[in-house]
Amino acid sequence: MTKPQSHLMAFGLGYTAQTLCRQLKTRTEWACLGTVRQDTKAKALRTEGIQAFALEPKTQIDIPDGAHWLISAPPGDEGCPIYTRFVRHLPKASSLTYLSTTGVYGDLQGGWAFEWSPVNPSSERARRRVQAEEAWQAACLKEAIPYRTVRLPGIYGPGRSPLERVRTGTARRIIKAGQVFSRIHVEDLASGLQALLDRRDLTGVFHLCDDAPAPPQDVISYAAELLNQPPPVSLPFEETDLSPMAKSFYAECKRISNARIKAALGWKPLFPTYKSGLKAVLMAEDRDKNSLA
Repeated sequence: MTKPQSHLMAFGLGYTAQTLCRQLKTRTEWACLGTVRQDTKAKALRTEGIQAFALEPKTQIDIPDGAHWLISAPPGDEGCPIYTRFVRHLPKASSLTYLSTTGVYGDLQGGWAFEWSPVNPSSERARRRVQAEEAWQAACLKEAIPYRTVRLPGIYGPGRSPLERVRTGTARRIIKAGQVFSRIHVEDLASGLQALLDRRDLTGVFHLCDDAPAPPQDVISYAAELLNQPPPVSLPFEETDLSPMAKSFYAECKRISNARIKAALGWKPLFPTYKSGLKAVLMAEDRDKNSLA
C-alpha cells in the first residue's frame, strides 16, 4: 500500500530549511515547498525539486492541506511577518514548528539552559522571538494544531563555518574569561527536525545542539589547525571593535542542554563536538571542490 505523501511547507527557505529539504528528498513520501525573498533563488531551488515561491506582496501560494509548517523567517519590528500574512491558513496545517533562538534565555553566566528554563531576553531581537513564539503557540492552541518551538544556538556547516574566516584571514581569537557557546552542525539540525516531523504527537519546547559547549577561541584555533595555518591573532574582548550585534552575543554566556530531545526521540548528533563537526565540513567542502574539478 502506498503511503500518502507528506508536505513540508517552509516559510523561509534559508540554510537550515534547504538542508532539511535535501534530506527529505531521499524519502519518497515527502515533498517540500516554501518561500524565499528573491525570484532568482526560487528558480534555482525549483531545479532541485523544491517548489519555491518568491514571497512578494501579490504572490499567491497554494499551501497543501495537511502540510507540516516550518517557520524560520525572523520577526521584524511589527512581529513575525509570516504570522501576519498566513495565520488565517493555519487550520489547514498538520503541525507547526517554529525555529527560535536560545538567546531568549538571556545571560546565564555559563549555566545550563533547559527547555523549562524561564525566558529572560536581554536584546530587542530576542524579545521579538519570544513574542513570535507566544503568538504562534496561542494560534496553534486555538486551532488544536500540534506546536513545537525549537530553540537553536549557532548553526554551522559547509560554506558557513569558522573555516571560511580562517581562509579569508578575517578570523580572530576573541578572549573573554569563561565565555562558551553552544552550536550545531546544520546536518544534525536537519536530522533532528526530521525526527520531530515524524512525531506529530510531540509538542512543546525542544533544543537542538551538540554535546559540547566550547570557548569560541578554541573553535577558531581548531579550524586553523585543520587548514594547516597558524592560529589567528588573539584579542581580549575589551579591545575588539565588534559590531553591536556581535557584542550582544558575547554579553551572554550559557550552555544548552539537548537531553530532552534525546530522551523523547532517540536523536543524537552525528557531530557531537565542534571538532567532529568541522572535520566533516572540511571533508564535504573538499568533495564539492573535487566534483567540480
